Amino acid sequence: MSGMTEVSSLTGRLLVATPALADPNFDRAVVLLLDHDEEGSLGVVLNRPTPVDVGDILEGWAELTGEPGVVFQGGPVSLDSALGVAVIPGGGSVDRSPLGWKRVYGAIGLVDLEAPPELLASALGSLRIFAGYAGWGPGQLEDELVEGAWYVVESEPGDVSSPSPERLWREVLRRQRSELAMVATYPDDPSLN
Repeated sequence: MSGMTEVSSLTGRLLVATPALADPNFDRAVVLLLDHDEEGSLGVVLNRPTPVDVGDILEGWAELTGEPGVVFQGGPVSLDSALGVAVIPGGGSVDRSPLGWKRVYGAIGLVDLEAPPELLASALGSLRIFAGYAGWGPGQLEDELVEGAWYVVESEPGDVSSPSPERLWREVLRRQRSELAMVATYPDDPSLN
C-alpha cells in the first residue's frame, strides 16, 4: 500500500473561508485555486481589492481590466509580483488559446503580463490583476480542509471579475444547493450568533 494517496486536483475550484478559519489573511476569503497537486497549491484571493489602480503599475493592461479597475491582493506570498487572471469567452476550444494566455481551468487562465496587451485585447472577456498569491505546501491545504477551514465549491467564470468583490463571499455561498447557502447569512461578527 502506498503512503501517498492520489490527490484529486481542485484546480479551478473555489476555496471559501469558513467562519471557523482564524487566519486574518483569509477572513471571508474566496480563493480561486490556480494549481493543486501533490507538490502543493497556489491560488488568488478574489475579494481583496486594494486602493491601487492597475494603471499605476501596469499601464498597458489597465483598460483591459474590469470594474473595479484596481489591483487585488491575491494573497500574502510575493506581494511584489503581479499575476493576471483572465476569462476568455469560448475558451473551451483547446486548439486555439490566444498567445499570452495559459488555460488553468475551463475559460479561466493566466495571462503573461510581459506580453504586449494588444495580443490579448480582442480575446479577453475579463481580466483581473493580483499582487501576490496564496500558497500551500504539500498536504497543507488537505490538512486545512480536514480541519474545516474551507468549503470547496465550483467556480463560475464571473467570479474572477465580480464587480462587487465585497459581496462575493456571500454570493458564492448563497448559490450552493446545500446547507452552505445558510452560512451566507452569518453576521460579520460571530459573537452575534
